[in-house]
Amino acid sequence: MVKSNYIAILKNPEALERENVNELKSVIDKYPYFQSARALLLKALKDQESFKYNNELKVTAAYTTDRSILFDFITSDVFNKKQESESKSILKDNVSTSTFEKVKDELGIGQPLSFDKNETHSFNQWLQLSSGTIRKINPPKEKSLQDNIIDSFIANNPKISKISKNATPTNIPIETVHEPLLMTETLAKIYLEQKKYDNAIKAYEILSLKYPEKSSFFADQIKKIRILQKS
Repeated sequence: MVKSNYIAILKNPEALERENVNELKSVIDKYPYFQSARALLLKALKDQESFKYNNELKVTAAYTTDRSILFDFITSDVFNKKQESESKSILKDNVSTSTFEKVKDELGIGQPLSFDKNETHSFNQWLQLSSGTIRKINPPKEKSLQDNIIDSFIANNPKISKISKNATPTNIPIETVHEPLLMTETLAKIYLEQKKYDNAIKAYEILSLKYPEKSSFFADQIKKIRILQKS
C-alpha cells in the first residue's frame, strides 16, 4: 500500500473499500503489531459484514496492550459509520431451504458482533469465551464485604483440621454465573457464536425478565435455538 493512500484512509476511515482489505493484510503480515493497520482492517471487515470480522477482532485484541482503547474504537461513531453505498439485499430465492441454515440466518449467527459503550462486560466476556477462560469480570476497586470477610478469616490464622482418609470427596461442578443486570442481547449472541446454546437460552430467559416488553421476541429466539440444538 502506498504511504499517501494509507494516510488518506487513516484520516478518513469511511473511505475504506473492499480492495483495501488485502493491502492492509499485507501490511499486517510484515508488521503484526501495527495497531492502526489492524484497526483499519477491522473496520473494513465490519463494513463488509464479513464472517471473518469476529475472529479478526479476537486476534486484534491479542495484539492490543490496552483493550479499553480497542473497545472505545469499535464502539465509536467513526467505526460504525460506513461510506454510503447501495443497500445490501438478500434474495429469498437464494436462501437455503434447510431449516437449520434458515434459523442460523434469522439468529444472525456468523454476522459481525456489535458492541456499544454500555457493553464493556459483554466485550470482556466475549474475549474470555474466545480464549476458553471464564472468570469474574471488572472486579470493583473497593473491597467488597466478601473480601473483608476473607481478610478477617486469614488474619485470625485459623487451623484447618486434617481430612480423614475415609472421607468421601465431593465434586462441586463449576457453572457460569449469569448476572441479570449485566446481561445483554450482544452477550446472548456471543453464546450463540460459541455454540453454547444452553447459555444462550438462559441469557434470553434473563433478558425476557429484564425487558418484559420484548418477551415475545426473546421467546421466539429461544424456540429457534432449540431447533439448532435438535439439528
